[in-house]
This record gives sequence, structure tokens and C-alpha cells, in this order.
Amino acid sequence: MNLHAVKTLYQAEMARSLRTVLQSIVSPVISTSLYFVVFGAAIGTRISEVNGVSYGAFIVPGLIMLLLLTQSVSNASFGIFFPRFSGTIYEVLSAPMSYREIVMGYVGAAATKSIVLGLIVLATARLFVPYSIEHPLMMVLFLVLTALTFSLLGFIIGIWADGFEKLQLVPLLVITPLTFLGGTFYSIDMLPPFWQAVTLANPVVYLVSGFRWSFYGIGDVSPVVSLVVITLFLAAALAVVERIFRTGYRLKP
Repeated sequence: MNLHAVKTLYQAEMARSLRTVLQSIVSPVISTSLYFVVFGAAIGTRISEVNGVSYGAFIVPGLIMLLLLTQSVSNASFGIFFPRFSGTIYEVLSAPMSYREIVMGYVGAAATKSIVLGLIVLATARLFVPYSIEHPLMMVLFLVLTALTFSLLGFIIGIWADGFEKLQLVPLLVITPLTFLGGTFYSIDMLPPFWQAVTLANPVVYLVSGFRWSFYGIGDVSPVVSLVVITLFLAAALAVVERIFRTGYRLKP
């Protein structure tokens, strides 16, 4: 394991975020804070509690998950796409690094940035609503697994995309709608039975539910099921990444 190479790639990606701190950190935090203000004021006055939890506190895990999914995909996809776009990816591929070390550098940096943003939003939420974390270790586990999984997904998208339009296609048209329809702002128990069954086909439901359970001990599905789903998703993403590097898909001419 060439840890020096992994560290160098990781530090380079983290340094890029620090150079664009307004775009990378400040903007997502402000956007998420606006959700607290808008939804807390508009809907919180009409829905006082959900499953015994005040509405403002209920949406905290969902908003953090929304930020985590979108930022993980965005950071990782741009991190690998830009070297491909500029042609510097060949310097990385020709370096004495295995594909696992390359993935560790890019994905590790993207996941770290997403986790830091999630923790900042978690601290910021305290300014708006009081909340509790009943299972802090499980909260951290869900946070890390989700960041790693969707950073891997973003890495795959960054390799697949051959232009900036495709780079934004999946996050805007797939991930964001699934997140909004995945119980971020409501419990699926509030839906009619038919739509509850349809919603359970959305994988984001299990992520939001498991993360919310770590806060309040309530969820739309079992936390064990949520862990199984995120673990299977992580394994599938790892398998796809390994296949990409073994075949050289969109990396080698």
C-alpha cells in the first residue's frame, strides 16, 4: 500500500476545496439553513409533531442526509472529472499507484468534505431547533457509510460523464428527487397505503429512516434493514469501480 501517494492525492483534493471555500462549504450550509427557516416557518406551524417529535427537529436528520447525498456525489464526480477533462488523469494513472489507492485518495477526500459539511449543518441546526441524538455511534456509522457510498457513486458518475451536462444529470434528475421523496420532510406513515408501498422502493428512504432512528429512536423501517441496504449499495459501488479500473473504461484510450 503506497500510503504516501494516497496522502498526496487526498491532500491535493482537500486543498482544492479550501481554495473554493465559499462554494464548497459556505454555500451548502446557507442553502440548508434556508430549508430550516422555510419549512420550519411554513410547515412547522401546521404540523406540530411527527411521531412525538417536533416538526423542526424531525426534519434535521433528513436535511443533513439531503446535504450529504448531494455533496458527496458532487465532490467526488467533479474531483475525478476535472483531471479527465484537463488530461492530468494520465499522470495519476502512470504513477506507481494501484486503482485502490487512487480511489482511496479521491473518494476519501470527497467523503471527508461531505462529513465535515454534515457536522457543520448539525451544529447550525442547534440555532434553529432543539434536538437529541439517542444513538451517537449509529449516527456516526450512518454518516460515514452514506458519505463513502455516495462518494463512490459520484466517482463513477465523474468517470462516466463526458461533459459538464452529464456531470449534473444524475444528481439533479435522480438523486435530488429521490431524496425529497424519501421521507426527508415527512414520515411515509403519513401517506396512503398504496404510496407507502411505492415509496419503499426508493432506496433513499432507508438511509433517511436509519439516520433519523439514530437521533430519536423512530424510523419508517428497521435500522437493521437500513444498514443492510447501505452496505449492499456500498458493495455494489465498489464492484463497479473495480470493474471500471480493470477495463480502463473512459480512463484509457
